[in-house]
Amino acid sequence: MNALTQSLMLQGPVGAIEAQLDAPAPERMATPHGTAVLAHPHPLFGGTMSNKVVQTLARACVQCGWRALRFNFRGVGRTAGTHDDGRGELQDMLAVIEQVAPGDAPLVIGGFSFGAFVASHAIAALHGQRPIARAVLVGTAASRFDVAPVPEALHPATLVIHGEQDDTVPLASVFDWARPQVLPVTVVPGGGHFFHGQLPLLKTLVMRHLGA
Repeated sequence: MNALTQSLMLQGPVGAIEAQLDAPAPERMATPHGTAVLAHPHPLFGGTMSNKVVQTLARACVQCGWRALRFNFRGVGRTAGTHDDGRGELQDMLAVIEQVAPGDAPLVIGGFSFGAFVASHAIAALHGQRPIARAVLVGTAASRFDVAPVPEALHPATLVIHGEQDDTVPLASVFDWARPQVLPVTVVPGGGHFFHGQLPLLKTLVMRHLGA
């Protein structure tokens, strides 16, 4: 993504996990706030850690002083294994978090589309075991998967963003998921699933949340 991007090979439950780590420039911030771990969209539909929305999330994190770790789910790029409908992908994400932000290290969890679904279950699995500073769920695939509810204690730290005209995951399905939780949803007017032409706005919204 930039000159400071590091390519990494981490260890997952079924083998290697390919990842890229971006960090604030040392001259701007000697010690980052912590690490954001970001999950990409559906692997069977072209989703990778290089997805533009995921890269936008990473840029927002870096500009707010966080390291941003993007990784490929199993079966994508150089990551071992085969697609597992979210079950194995959750284990991949938890393994990544344990390696790059172990213990009580400051942590942001985020994801886009299928990645937001996986991220929701990572949040549910880790809540109460370790602090989660912020959560960012974009284009949450609520019409296609059983997205985990966000623990009430994390509602103030959670940003849910969705495009008004998303034709992949209807906005109504996200409201159906969020409504029982009384969890606010930020709607981008006219936005589609991939936020074409609106990635700068997406980045601004995420930066505002991270800086709150």
